[in-house]
Amino acid sequence: MSDLSNTFTLDFERPVRDLENQIEELKQASLRPEVDISSEIKALQKKVSMLIKEIYGNLSSWERVQLSRHPNRPHTIDYVKLMVDEFHDIAGDRHFADDQSMIAGFGYMDGQKVAVVGIEKGRKTKEKVTHNFGMPRPEGYRKALRVMKMASRFGIPIIALVDTPGAYPGIGAEERGQASAIAENLTEMFDINAPIVAVVIGEGGSGGALGIAVADKVLMMEYSVYSVISPESCASILWADPKMAETAANGLQLGPDKALELNVIDSIIPEPAGGAHRDWNASADVVKKTVLKEMKTLLAKKPDQLKKKRYEKFRQIGNQTLVWKK
Repeated sequence: MSDLSNTFTLDFERPVRDLENQIEELKQASLRPEVDISSEIKALQKKVSMLIKEIYGNLSSWERVQLSRHPNRPHTIDYVKLMVDEFHDIAGDRHFADDQSMIAGFGYMDGQKVAVVGIEKGRKTKEKVTHNFGMPRPEGYRKALRVMKMASRFGIPIIALVDTPGAYPGIGAEERGQASAIAENLTEMFDINAPIVAVVIGEGGSGGALGIAVADKVLMMEYSVYSVISPESCASILWADPKMAETAANGLQLGPDKALELNVIDSIIPEPAGGAHRDWNASADVVKKTVLKEMKTLLAKKPDQLKKKRYEKFRQIGNQTLVWKK
């Protein structure tokens, strides 16, 4: 885990971090044989648990956005390392280049052969540049589709890990067909013969996220967000001011509860107390168990059944928000 866990703290996390620092100081003091402050330490630990439950149980949409972007939140590469054995990365789209913002390849999860596609943001500055800050270009989506089509031919279940502010909007990406690459993925994923489970592990921004998330089961982690537009972009359009992002986020009601209510997702994966960034192993463990459970159910279905249900699932999204007039 990154050293950022010891240094970076969001504003609403500060009360918890202050208490944890006090506990650490008391633990150091308790190492002296003449000092017994175990009861004080236990009392503070209990207070921390209650504070975490109170703070994280009442987050605003904007605070959820901040948490989904936490610098030490586990990324796609981290989940792959913790969940997938013998992972073999696939490079290139066989058209133009290899987009390293998109991770794609094959491996094993508890002995089950799986294909993995996921968007990687990078953590340190050099990594962020390499992975283009988690904003895939057309070749990234084509690489993902290349792996998914290969998995489809052999009936290998697909896991999609979503974590992106959106597809890259640069001139070069547009010249190489960014919109058509995403549109092709949307179309082709409905015809994949293998089960697809998508998990929003951090940010799920716009078509950049949906480009790998047309799945039989779409899951969101407890402190992730999934939206048609980022708060900053929404604020720029509505008020011509990106600084209004907090207002936009709260207006959009970002978060998994609303997405579940609207049938945009199928279920919410709980995170460790205080968020996935506080315990990578526990977070990966619950994601792995949830994905394997969904996969087992989906593998029992025939390809034609999967495709029919997948199509019907996405056709139904949003219907309950429309008002039909005769």
